[in-house]
Amino acid sequence: MSNQVKLVLWSREGCNACQETKAYFQSKGYEYDNIDVTGKDHLRDILEVKYGIRHVPVVEIGNGEVYEAVTDGDLNRVDALLLA
Repeated sequence: MSNQVKLVLWSREGCNACQETKAYFQSKGYEYDNIDVTGKDHLRDILEVKYGIRHVPVVEIGNGEVYEAVTDGDLNRVDALLLA
């Protein structure tokens, strides 16, 4: 498996913060996978188990099986984790 860092955005339709995060990623040229939780409570359940929250956006950064999440919308922290 590749050592490349993976960026995952958990989002939902109608979420302004989610749209802002997507626009930020596009402006930076970041490639990311999007997980749309709209109408999918089982996906929100996963967020609750992993991070104790059900809200979006959530950004996960990592590779392999080790990921760190940004759950507070801090895009500067996302940048720092991507550069680490």
